[in-house]
Amino acid sequence: MVAPTHAPSPAPAPPVRRTALFELPEVRWAAVAFGLFVIGLAAQLTGAPSWTWWVLYLGCYAAGGREPALTGLRALRHGTLDVDLLMVAAALGAAAIGQITDGALLIVIFAGSGALEALATARTEDSVRGLLDLAPDTATRVLPDDSEETVRAAELRVGDILAVRPGERIAADATVISGASEVDQATITGEPLPVDRTAGDEVFAGTVNGTGALRIRVTRRAGDSVVARIATLVEEAVRTKAGTQRFIEKIEQRYSLVMVAATLAVFALPLLFGDPLRQALLRAMTFMIVASPCAVVLSTMPPLLAALANAGRHGVLVKSAVAMERLGATTRIVFDKTGTLTRGTPEVAEICCLDAEISEDALLRSAGGAELPSEHPLAAAIVRAARTRHSRLPVAAEFTAHPGRGVTARVDGRSVGVFSPGALFGTALDESTAAAVRHFQERGHTAVVVTYEERPVGVLALTDRLRPEAPAAVTAATRLTGIPPAILTGDNRAATELIAAQAGITDIQAGLLPAGKVAAVRRLEADGDRIALVGDGINDAPALAAAYTGIAMGGIGADLTLRTADAIVVRDDLRTVPAVIALARRARRVVLANLAIAAGFIAVLVVWDLVGTLPLPLGVAGHEGSTVIVALNGLRLLRNSAWERAVDPGAPRSPFRRGYPSRTVLTGPRSEVAGTTARSGDAHRHKRFG
Repeated sequence: MVAPTHAPSPAPAPPVRRTALFELPEVRWAAVAFGLFVIGLAAQLTGAPSWTWWVLYLGCYAAGGREPALTGLRALRHGTLDVDLLMVAAALGAAAIGQITDGALLIVIFAGSGALEALATARTEDSVRGLLDLAPDTATRVLPDDSEETVRAAELRVGDILAVRPGERIAADATVISGASEVDQATITGEPLPVDRTAGDEVFAGTVNGTGALRIRVTRRAGDSVVARIATLVEEAVRTKAGTQRFIEKIEQRYSLVMVAATLAVFALPLLFGDPLRQALLRAMTFMIVASPCAVVLSTMPPLLAALANAGRHGVLVKSAVAMERLGATTRIVFDKTGTLTRGTPEVAEICCLDAEISEDALLRSAGGAELPSEHPLAAAIVRAARTRHSRLPVAAEFTAHPGRGVTARVDGRSVGVFSPGALFGTALDESTAAAVRHFQERGHTAVVVTYEERPVGVLALTDRLRPEAPAAVTAATRLTGIPPAILTGDNRAATELIAAQAGITDIQAGLLPAGKVAAVRRLEADGDRIALVGDGINDAPALAAAYTGIAMGGIGADLTLRTADAIVVRDDLRTVPAVIALARRARRVVLANLAIAAGFIAVLVVWDLVGTLPLPLGVAGHEGSTVIVALNGLRLLRNSAWERAVDPGAPRSPFRRGYPSRTVLTGPRSEVAGTTARSGDAHRHKRFG
């Protein structure tokens, strides 16, 4: 059909405003507290007058302790005593007996963790808002007299007829009533290739029309569209995940109550038995110091942050210590297919010549010349393949694109066509052509037919290539968890089975929309597994949020996916997925060892203070000594050998790097890493991380 005269496209949605780092008050106050602490520590170590660094430390108290204190007081008004208020009290107690440096450090630690939590929450909210901008703000509505008007997408009603021109985003979930085109709907279904859409086919809001013009009938209101439901699923999944913190809150409450009651008892009981006020106060303050959970806090943070930094050096960004902890508790790994196990770009996989007088090279050269002017992704794949065999392609004349069908052009003096199998002028394919097409499609390939003078002479099979490191990553994941990985994908089952067989995966769930992926994740977790889901597209974001932990591919990962995930594989090397989980498991073991050390020190010092006379300097030395021990124990995970052991548990301990080519990951641009080249285009769909 002839496309209608092009009218001005709907104005693009304005970019979502991202929350700036220092726009958050928690971040500003934490930065001020840290700065005052560093200056105060420098003044103290350089022998400045004591009043100068006392003033700086007190400023640190005010800046970093203000928000935790207010939060604790608000909780107290509701009958709850939390650890935030207890930490502020411990810091004040330290200052009361002259140990203000310890108290200031405690304030800085808690202010920093609160700032990171606030920033992560704000950025997730930004990304959910950005998802809704996939659908345009306006649409072109066709009136009964065939005239057109521009209306807001939110005003569209079920049954409205819309005109969608080439390159425009579709404004609503709808059914095609006329026209033909290819539609890029990877953001919704995860399919790597644009799909042909003609009358009767369904299209989704937020997907991108290709080279043809369409008329569509709206089937869902804007708020009920698939893209809007994805945003809702992400928000619901994040809220569900937050419910897992209830157990921690109960522990905080009990510890706080016990700590306050014990401190008051240690102060009051000796007074009742005649101890001087100063001695009773000193004993209580010593108790407050030695019972303070500084070592407990540092038992968890240094190992997790060291593992986080080590993973970052090797191409995996873990967003927080909590995320690292959750990675360590993972029991099964599940992969998306398109863009995760595969590269996400089509390539010519096989060539079938139907005419014995035409060679593969000649067939590919003709097809490449005919497709050279086309902008279709399959055309780009054919041109790339042709250029690997021929440095120069023939110039096409009389090029014509047939949206939703294929292209024709005059190449080397003859008419050459490249068509989808069902679009060859409505005629039935001859037996040999149909057999070749069926053979390729049954193996999960996309088949296109090449014609000379309207006569089929060959069939090209295109497919999404498996990442070269995927089989090794699957093997490592199985060895690590003891359970073979699974695949959840929106692509068709035949294509998925082809990739799964190459990767060594047998558990497949295909043809899933975003809600289906969420349901599949929840079924797996209902069976007792803690799922680490690895994905890249916007359609993966709800499932990433619903999973126990989510890992995004950073090279071609969509913005919302990167925000939703707990970890990001920055350079798209799948081998780092089982490696970072193994490193996180080791970090969890170190955390448990540190907690035992910290609890042991606290128990010994507290008992000494209660049944004997613990000198304050010795109590401070024991308290700080346990803190240093657990911190240094955790920092062991910064060494390169920790990553090498995570990659290969049987590797010998050595100061030299072995087994894993971490230097390849660390050096050079991303495109130099074998098998990790990401698409530089598709700016409307994906953004590079970093």
